[in-house]
Amino acid sequence: MNAEYGLVRVVRLDIHVNSANMAGEVLCTMVTHKNPEYAMSFTSGALLQRETVLIAEQYFRQRDWAAVRRVVLGENLLQARSRRTAERLLGEIVFRLKTLTESQLAALVDGTEEDQRQILWLAICKRYPFIREFAIEVVRERFLQLGPLITRGDYESFFSSKAAWHPELEDFSSSTCDKLRQNLFKMLRDAGLLSVDGFVNGVFLSPAVVQALVQESVTNLAIFPVREEDVERWAQQ
Repeated sequence: MNAEYGLVRVVRLDIHVNSANMAGEVLCTMVTHKNPEYAMSFTSGALLQRETVLIAEQYFRQRDWAAVRRVVLGENLLQARSRRTAERLLGEIVFRLKTLTESQLAALVDGTEEDQRQILWLAICKRYPFIREFAIEVVRERFLQLGPLITRGDYESFFSSKAAWHPELEDFSSSTCDKLRQNLFKMLRDAGLLSVDGFVNGVFLSPAVVQALVQESVTNLAIFPVREEDVERWAQQ
């Protein structure tokens, strides 16, 4: 991956699995189609672990998002100070949860706290392609290069490189850019992927999480700081 994060248009990490021997091969391919605008509404800056698990549990009981909304707002399960705040928070959480498959939702509800954080990180990366690309192109690359310190300068270089192909990013004020960076770094820390000092933490994915990720796509593994040999091993499962 290019260290400057942006001399190519968009880099997508594709993992092709040979059907004969199920060996994972990590390849980088260029995407040349027009880039859709990034969703950049991650202004809460929170993993929302307790709240998201609570709503996921409600979904398994109700099996209907409209019913979940009625229960959560009617009983103020999010313990928000106002209905408007509860609606905004619920909307963000539902957006994230709707990106997950059934097996991923089950891993979220039934998993350990660490499992939950990892599934929540997956949901955030699915919800926000900007964050997904940062996870792959900066966080995981630093981990693989054994120079795992992520700085403000790394984020700013990444943001500038993406702005070259996403003009909507140029409209953000400097204060908004700072807030987005702070929120992203906080989510990384809350997910257990970044230390308070800015160092990337390698993670262990449980069998339940691996299965939930790989069942949908092996490429889901790329958003975590894990070794190539682990990706290849999990791809064979």
